[in-house]
Amino acid sequence: MSKEKITIQYIADSLGLSRNTVSKALNSSESIPAETRNKVLKRAIELNYKQFALIDTDTLTTKNTGNIALLTSNMPSNSHFGTSSLSGLEKKISSEGFNLSIHIVRESDIHSLVLPNNFDTKKVDGIVCIELFDKKYTQLINSLGIPSIFIDSTADIFYPELHADIILMENEQSSYYMTKKLIDNGYASVGFIGDYNHCKSFNERWVGFNRALLDSHLQFDPLFCIVEEDRYIADPKWLENRLDNMKNLPSAFVCANDFIAINVMRILKIKNKQIPEDIVISGFDNSPESQIVEPHLSTVHIFRDEIGVLAAEILLSRVGNPLKPPQITHVQTKPIFRESTGKLD
Repeated sequence: MSKEKITIQYIADSLGLSRNTVSKALNSSESIPAETRNKVLKRAIELNYKQFALIDTDTLTTKNTGNIALLTSNMPSNSHFGTSSLSGLEKKISSEGFNLSIHIVRESDIHSLVLPNNFDTKKVDGIVCIELFDKKYTQLINSLGIPSIFIDSTADIFYPELHADIILMENEQSSYYMTKKLIDNGYASVGFIGDYNHCKSFNERWVGFNRALLDSHLQFDPLFCIVEEDRYIADPKWLENRLDNMKNLPSAFVCANDFIAINVMRILKIKNKQIPEDIVISGFDNSPESQIVEPHLSTVHIFRDEIGVLAAEILLSRVGNPLKPPQITHVQTKPIFRESTGKLD
């Protein structure tokens, strides 16, 4: 007998809720009470619904030695590196006898600098933050005095101000290597697409891009770059208009992540631009989509599971010794050259 497909309606029926309520809860709607939203998220994990399938609840132990809270303003999707990182994180935390609870930080929470309604500081031993890129909210979490780790962070945090650990994929060197490789193969006009103020990772990739230009004695040209706010760049229609307004395209685009790169490729192909014959494109993340899109996307591989496991180890170590100096950890990444950048020497 085949396994019944898990749908939003299935989750709704199992909880005695409406399909509309479950859909809103899974999309972090502010109209849904925090208690209901958390109940829906937990049920989605139990039923292995879509991206929640990567969170293995079978590894949960009954030691109950402590509670770790995951705070996120944007639950990672299937292709987001944070989904796999979350899987590794949960497995490691559970194996050590800690429970992991998920708390969605709404936009109104960030603006008001308040914690989620279902977050009780007295019952939390450690905090993991994913997709939280607001400096003031980062400072709020720091002020709680609870051991914390950020998987990526706000771009404008200064490390001397930090009272928490940060773990990132290595960004600058791989971005430098990708950009320098393109330049060395004759692509002398290179543009960057991505909001370098969106998060620390994007900022480091921007630094690597610019350092490659500097070392190659090339003049930075802002007319070849799209660096407006991430919320604009994430809108395909806005991005299409922005590309239309470019008088001339560069010979290469280095994009802050695969999501942006793939949107750029789709837009340019609609405009009859051949990739890599007319222009070459690279991304970052090595998302599943990067291996499916035509032509296959040159990108940078992230060791996703390992980041999650290491984040858990660092956090649990700090729970055991809160007085340790905060640390910033970069996990190795690996540039991968595919068809979107053509044949390179």
